[in-house]
Amino acid sequence: MRDLARARVRTAALTDLDDAELTAQHSPLMSPLVWDLAHIANQEERWLLREAAGLEAERADLDDLYDAFRHPRATRNGLPLLDPAQARRYADDVRARVSESLETCAFDTDLTRDGFVYSMIAQHEQQHDETMLATHQLRSGPPVLFAPEAPRTGRPVAADEIAVPACEVEIGTSTDPAALDNERPAHRVHVPAFRIDTFPVTNGRYLEFMADGGYDRPELWSETGWEHRLRAGLEAPQFWTRQHDGTWWRRSFGVMVPVHPDEPVVHVCFHEADAYARWAGKRLPTEVEWETAARWNPAEQRSTRYPWGDAEPGPEHANLGQRHLGPAVVGAYPAGASPLGVQQLIGDVWEWTSSGFEPYPGFRAFPYREYSEVFFGGDYRVLRGGSFGTDAVACRGTFRNWDHPIRRQIFSGFRCARDVPDTPDVADV
Repeated sequence: MRDLARARVRTAALTDLDDAELTAQHSPLMSPLVWDLAHIANQEERWLLREAAGLEAERADLDDLYDAFRHPRATRNGLPLLDPAQARRYADDVRARVSESLETCAFDTDLTRDGFVYSMIAQHEQQHDETMLATHQLRSGPPVLFAPEAPRTGRPVAADEIAVPACEVEIGTSTDPAALDNERPAHRVHVPAFRIDTFPVTNGRYLEFMADGGYDRPELWSETGWEHRLRAGLEAPQFWTRQHDGTWWRRSFGVMVPVHPDEPVVHVCFHEADAYARWAGKRLPTEVEWETAARWNPAEQRSTRYPWGDAEPGPEHANLGQRHLGPAVVGAYPAGASPLGVQQLIGDVWEWTSSGFEPYPGFRAFPYREYSEVFFGGDYRVLRGGSFGTDAVACRGTFRNWDHPIRRQIFSGFRCARDVPDTPDVADV
């Protein structure tokens, strides 16, 4: 219940706006905020009241209206949605009934054991909170969200890259009670040796790519990426503006701020990340490589839940939970480093990988196909690690996010990797 309560506090803060702001379509890429608010409540009702507790529906008539698969985001403002007051009342009524139902829950079914379905719904609400945060970034007008600045100093490290020896690692999990179906089951994977950036790519490094004509050189882009770059007119990360004096500024939740050279670049699509990596003589990591860098402890020969171990994230480990409204500078969280020495793998920016979104061997859809299975295949690319807008309940070393490679409104950045010459397998290094 603690995670559900924390999510609701955040939902309330993101929707503490006048009715016109809540019902507006701030971007065709996003739903009106009031749709997200009622959708959160509808999912909670369906899974925690009807499925977990076996209770009668609160508002079964809303199921179709708030079904994300039936109505594209761009059309939801034309639906007969609950107004803000009705949506808040619906959410409050559902939560009150959920609190009562917990007193009689035996936690003895596949759905409720170890609190799985309650964690799933807390994660769902926090995921929509991050989506609403992205809507706030897209909206025009004066700022309505405020938070302290992220850390502006970092501890420098000597190595730009970390060498990861060839190893056999456990990817995914079969035991984490909060893990969703696409994170399961755990399986062993042989990982050839590779090198990976110590930190996500910074604005300063990305500006070097731009200054070297990165957006004007088709040889740096995949064929699909170049076609998209021309069609979309990409010239810089989203929300960046070049001033008359040649400096770059970016719009951040209604405020114009100078681009900080030591912060991870954010709001770039997969194609931009892929082109930068090629310019740098590198590539994007696979998601197996990313997870190896984040979870593999060679001294203990095991995979941990987080880069720093199995302990829940604290404020010293990572920039999570919307404590700040942007990434921290690189080196700001040395306590969150992995045993291999890779830093800021959790929080700050979602990191594009080169991997498509596919099931793990032995995958089983649970508790419904529409969470993961219907998205497998296609052009989706996996993102890892979470962002400054991701709550800790929805972020761990096994967590898999995915999106279309053209998406930039999400809080996405990246780091690079590269192959190393053939070396003997050193699984015990």
